[in-house]
Amino acid sequence: MKLYIDSAAHSEWKLPPGCPPVQGVTTNPTLVLRAGLPVSLAAYRRLVAQAGECGLPELMLQLPQPDIAQGMAWLDALQADAERAALRLTIKLPCHPDWEALMDAVRARGLPVLLTGVANPVQLLWAAHKGAAYVAPYLGRLQAGGRDVWALVGACVAMQAQGTALLAASVKSADVLAQLIAAGAAAATLQPALIASLATDSITSDAIRQFDADTLASQALPS
Repeated sequence: MKLYIDSAAHSEWKLPPGCPPVQGVTTNPTLVLRAGLPVSLAAYRRLVAQAGECGLPELMLQLPQPDIAQGMAWLDALQADAERAALRLTIKLPCHPDWEALMDAVRARGLPVLLTGVANPVQLLWAAHKGAAYVAPYLGRLQAGGRDVWALVGACVAMQAQGTALLAASVKSADVLAQLIAAGAAAATLQPALIASLATDSITSDAIRQFDADTLASQALPS
């Protein structure tokens, strides 16, 4: 499974020892605002530069409006910046028919598209039809809405054979991450604090303390 950091805050991209390498960073307007940045081309270009400086393989940026002229103008700059940074750029767009023309225009540029907010199987099938490289259901929101999350996850995993990968978003716990790995999800995006918190575990620490105590006690035994 590929792991992505869900944050637009550059200071949160460095994870502590014990964490697996990440594939990249994924952002959206909410995360950009949470990082204290404006949703602007200048801010997005700065994120591309910072991702390149960190040596990240990939950055996922969500365009803020379905306006094609604005989107193409932003992509002119962002694609050039990503090439200079040796960075793979994936464009996030909401899975909604209002964004279809921009989806087509982005794909015509040769850029992979992630359709975000996928919430039901019809949207999933449409996303695959549109050639989306990724779909991103918000698991936390779906659970809060009383949806059968794991039925949709299973459908997304099944669709991966047709070239549309599941990037599970809004993952809130280690148990959900483990279930996604077991289900065969291609990728997940997590808040950096959650990833960092799982680099160590109290059960592992308790076992280490037991090993240390037993090693010390064993020194009293005859050789």
